[in-house]
Amino acid sequence: MKDATALHWISSDWVGSADSAEAETTNPAIGVPVQRFAAGGRPEAEAAIAAARQAFDRGEWAESPRLRAAVLLAFADRIEACKRALAQILTEENGKVLNHAELEITAVASELRYYAGLARNIAGKVLEIAPRTLSVLHREAAGVAAHIVPWNAPGILLVRSLGPAMAAGCTNVIKPAPQVAGFHTAIMRCLADIEAMPAGVVNSVMETGSVIGKILVESPDVEVVSFTGSTAVGQRIMAAAAGTLKRLVLELGGKAPCVVFDDVSVDTVAPALAAAATVISGQQCTAAARVLVQRNIYEDLRNALAKRFREMVVGPGTDPASEMGPLIDRASRDRVAAVVDRAAAEGRIIVQGEIPGGSLAAGAFIRPSLTALEDLSSPLVCDEIFGPVLNIEPFDDEADAIRRANAVRYGLAASVWTRDHDRAQHVARALRAGTVWINAHNRLFPEAETGGYRASGVGRMHGVEGLDPFLETKHVYHEAAPSPSAE
Repeated sequence: MKDATALHWISSDWVGSADSAEAETTNPAIGVPVQRFAAGGRPEAEAAIAAARQAFDRGEWAESPRLRAAVLLAFADRIEACKRALAQILTEENGKVLNHAELEITAVASELRYYAGLARNIAGKVLEIAPRTLSVLHREAAGVAAHIVPWNAPGILLVRSLGPAMAAGCTNVIKPAPQVAGFHTAIMRCLADIEAMPAGVVNSVMETGSVIGKILVESPDVEVVSFTGSTAVGQRIMAAAAGTLKRLVLELGGKAPCVVFDDVSVDTVAPALAAAATVISGQQCTAAARVLVQRNIYEDLRNALAKRFREMVVGPGTDPASEMGPLIDRASRDRVAAVVDRAAAEGRIIVQGEIPGGSLAAGAFIRPSLTALEDLSSPLVCDEIFGPVLNIEPFDDEADAIRRANAVRYGLAASVWTRDHDRAQHVARALRAGTVWINAHNRLFPEAETGGYRASGVGRMHGVEGLDPFLETKHVYHEAAPSPSAE
C-alpha cells in the first residue's frame, strides 16, 4: 500500500480530515490495500461549500470565459501527460482492464477540450421588442455545483459533469467514490497545478459514508447537484433537494436491451454483444443487459453467446490477456452470484458464471453468466443487476420486440442490430431510451448528449445540452430614455 494519504482539496489547499480519520482503498483483483485517504464529514463539506461560494461571489471566474477555457485546456494537457500513471492507478483501485482504463483517460482529456471550446461560445440574444425597446437574454453561471461521482468510470463521469460546470462559470464541490479515492486525488493533482485557476473554484472532499453527500444536496449554498448512480439513491437525492429547489442532473440505472433481427450475421454480432455485456465487468449503466433476438435465429445466437462467455479470459486488469477484470469488491461479486443462483428457479441458465479459485480466489472475480428467462416480471429481466449477467429473450416481430424492450421501467440506452436501414430507424424511434445505437453498443462521445427516460434519470450530460443545468437565463429589459421635450 502507498504510504501517502490522499487528502481533501479545499480552497487550493490539501487538507486532512478535522478528526484525522482515514480509510483505505482496496485492489479488487488481489484483495489488498492500495491507498490511504482522508475520510471527512461535516467540517470538510461545509468548508468546501464556503470556499466555492466565496469564489463564485467574487465574480472573477464566472465573468472570464477565456480564463475558464484556458484552465480546462491546461487540465486536459496534464491529464494526457499522466495518462499511463493514471490508468495504472485506476486499474489498481477499480479493477478494469488496463487498456480500458487508458481509453477512459483519453476520453477525459477529449471531454475537457470539448467544453473548453464551448466556454468561449456561451451566447445570449437580443430582441427588439418595440422601437427603442430591447430584451437582452443573458446566459449566466447557476452558482455552486456539487458533483457526486461513482467508482465505475470515475474519470469520465467526473469531467462530463465538472467540465460543463467549469465552462459555464460555476464553482464546484466534488464528492468522489471512496473506492477510487487514490485515483481521484491523482486527477485532482493535475488540476491543482494550474496556477491560473482561482482558489475555491474546484474543491474535493472524500468520505466513506453519506454525510457529505447529504449536506451537499441540502445546502442552500449549492444551486446544482449532478449525480450518477442507482435509481434508488437518485430518488432520495431528488426528495432531499426539494427543500431548496435545486437544479438536478441525474443519470441513474439502466437495463439496456439489444434488439437483434434475423438478417444479421450471428458470428459478427455475438462477440460484439458479449463485449457490450462485460464492459467494466458489467458494472456500467449502459452495458448490454438483455438480448432480444428474432425467434428463428434465437438458438444460433444463444449458442454463439454461450461459447463466447465460456471462452472469455477473466483475470487481473494488469494482465494483457485479460478480457474482463474483477467486480469492485467481493460483496458485489457475492451479490451477483446470488442473483444468478436464484435465477435457476425461474428458468434455464445457459452459462452460470462461477467464482474462480486458484490464483484468482483472493479477488472479486466472477465469470459472465447467460440466462434465458422470458417472464417480463422476473427481477432478472426487469431489475438492474450491475454485473456480468446477460439475459436472452426471443421475439416474433417488430411489434413484439418493441413491446418487450419497453416493458421495464428503465430507459437509459438500447441498441438495434439489423441490415435494414428503415427498420433500424423505425425501431430506434419506438424504443423509450435516451440513447439508441444501431449495429453498435456503448459508443459515447463528448459531442452527443446522453441521459435517460423514466427511471433512468433527469437531464442530459455531454454535448451542448450538458451546459444547461449549470446556466441560468436572465432577461434584462431596456427602454431607451425618453427624448427631452423640445423647448
